Amino acid sequence: MSTSIKTPQLPESVADALVITWHKQPGDHVIEDENLVDLETDKVVLEVPAPKSGILKEILQAEGSTVTGEMLLGKIDTSETTQVFSKKTQTEKVGTTGTTESFASPSVRQQLLKNNLQENEVTSSGKKGHITQDDVAKKIAETISTSEVTGSREQQRIPMTRLRARMAERLAQAQQTSATLTTFNEIDMQAVIDIRNQYKQQFEHSHNVRLGFMSFFIQAACEALKNYPDVNASIDGSDIIYHGYFDIGVAVSSKRGLVVPVIRNADQLSMAAIEQTIVDLSTKAQSGKLTMDDLTGGTFTVSNGGVFGSMLSTPIINPPQSGILGMHKIEKRAVIINDKIEIRPMMFVALSYDHRLIDGKTAVQFLVTVKELIEDPSRLLLGI
Repeated sequence: MSTSIKTPQLPESVADALVITWHKQPGDHVIEDENLVDLETDKVVLEVPAPKSGILKEILQAEGSTVTGEMLLGKIDTSETTQVFSKKTQTEKVGTTGTTESFASPSVRQQLLKNNLQENEVTSSGKKGHITQDDVAKKIAETISTSEVTGSREQQRIPMTRLRARMAERLAQAQQTSATLTTFNEIDMQAVIDIRNQYKQQFEHSHNVRLGFMSFFIQAACEALKNYPDVNASIDGSDIIYHGYFDIGVAVSSKRGLVVPVIRNADQLSMAAIEQTIVDLSTKAQSGKLTMDDLTGGTFTVSNGGVFGSMLSTPIINPPQSGILGMHKIEKRAVIINDKIEIRPMMFVALSYDHRLIDGKTAVQFLVTVKELIEDPSRLLLGI
């Protein structure tokens, strides 16, 4: 008696997936719900759990294969004796510490061999001590860095991940298909900083989350989008789609590159709820647990390059959206206020927009609205 292992049903926006890692080989014992294989799409890495306990009978789609939804990946022998033996084996494999030895899949071992690395030289980050391709890539990057210091002229060729390749494709597409312009402004952050300094301890105590700058900017962006709906719209062929909701994408970094999970109905959330959602999405991004639903949709994006030290940039629009707001590093600068020179904490902000849909006047007014709301945060509470 056997049970089929199938590719999960993929969303409409994802055509196929790449088999990147089999965590078991034919003849290995498996436990129900144990992760058997990782599939990489252009958005996330999907884990395919064992549908039943038993012995992995055969693998029909090897690592490196491209698969579609509901495709047969392999089979598990689920006879009664194999299920009992599988549970016994699983108990024996996990020692008193509850951990297992590190494990490298065939593709990872090939990557290690190609780069003259041993398993014990690589720090594993996968489940149950599994060494992932990202672990090997990180080790290679460290080796390259060391080589540069010692004057070595070695080179390493690493295949681009599916996520990175798709991101590169989408960014190039955005540059080629949209008439992108960027408008800039600067914001005096003193009022927001004063609020954070006054209430950050109470805020964290009450909501169990830190008060950051992103919640202010996301709320300000939502209010500005309500006034300028073109910035929240998108182009579909010869049609303009106006969205009656505000799903804000937030650019966050992960081990696999930059991803943009979405905060749904951000205009209806409190600052505490926005901050908690950002923390949750960032945690999922770092652990590779973002779902397709987390990454799809989005009507506008806010990106904070300031956390990495960026002073000024021209962010690239995330298609099919028509605008993206870029935040940057806060720096004390001399500014003129009431004909006097004062030192103020200033931030440059940038709005990249699709000029096919958004006029320059609208873009400038949108950014000025964000500036006014941040410089006088009480307006966010009053809705003016």
